[in-house]
Parts: sequence; structure tokens; C-alpha cells
Amino acid sequence: MSIINICLLGTAVISCNPQVICSVTKPVELPVYRQEAMPSTDSHTHLKVGDKAPDFSLPSIKGENVRLSDLTRDSVVVISFVPSAFTPVCSEQWPGYNIAEPFFREANATLIGITVDNLASQYAWTEAMGGLWFDVLSDFYPHGEVASKYGILRTDGTSERALFVIDKAGVIRYIDVHDIHERPPMDELIAVLNKLND
Repeated sequence: MSIINICLLGTAVISCNPQVICSVTKPVELPVYRQEAMPSTDSHTHLKVGDKAPDFSLPSIKGENVRLSDLTRDSVVVISFVPSAFTPVCSEQWPGYNIAEPFFREANATLIGITVDNLASQYAWTEAMGGLWFDVLSDFYPHGEVASKYGILRTDGTSERALFVIDKAGVIRYIDVHDIHERPPMDELIAVLNKLND
């Protein structure tokens, strides 16, 4: 185990879709905690595409409670679960969504991020990353309750790295319980959101 410094998103230019080009030029440097080798996944979600998404309400670092069913009234919702604040892959994945913000807005998709960390840790982490445009929610207490509802609470008390796309009817339309050591591919998520907008 060690603490390292990581430089994120030095200069990145991606095409979210043919009409949207997004860029980030300011690097983000922050200390991250490098964990021992972990299994790629160690939980098995009982949920499947077509199931009703379990509703929940969690506190956000903005000081308000966010309820899933309130969000799905107006938009498709993308839930991004990541294992822990101040860890290498998580500290790359979420700033990457800053780059793709115009695409989410074009797709009328609300992105929310969830970890099992407490609000103070989440706030310090997001500030160190230069801020995030989407809501960050704490599944700290009861510990991992929402991750458990979604079947992705790991045996070490963190969550899997997972994406769930929920439509306006509250139905799960996409699930990716991803290798914890890798960022989920944006192209798959973009394709799903484009299909929901067809």
C-alpha cells in the first residue's frame, strides 16, 4: 500500500458526438491511495435490465438530499458508483465526466456519483479534483445501503465500479459492473443514451 501523486487530464480532447468537442487543458494533481491488489469484482448484482430501479435518497456534498425518483421524473439518470475517494482509477473516471458534460446535457441525462465515503471526505476529494458538475452522494450511513440494494457492495465495504442507466419510468436500461481496476468505456454509455433518445 502506498500514497502516490497522480496527474489527471493533462490535455485531453474528445468528441462526445459529431457536434460536440470538449477539452480540458489544466492538469489536476492530488494524492491518491494505492491499494493492495483486489479482485476485479466480488459481488453479484441481482438486478437486470428491465427491472425497476430501487429508489433511494442520499445526502449530497451540496447539503441536500437527492432522491432517485425525483430525478427520473424529468430525465434519464446515470448512476456512477465508484469504490472510494482518493484512489487512482476513481480519481481519473469522474473528472473524465467533466469533459463529457455537454454530451450528458444534450442527451437530457442526469449524472449522479455515489461512493460509500462520508461527505467530508467526498468534499475534500472533489475539491482536490477541481470540482465536478454533477451531484456526488454519500452512501456512508447506513453504510453501503444503496450499494447493497443494487447488489454491488463488496466484501471490503466499498462498492463495485458500476454504471446503471435508469429511464424516466424508473426502469433499468443498462448495467455495467466493471473491472474495479479500469474505467468503464464512455462509448458504450454514449450509445445507450443515444438509443434512449431515438
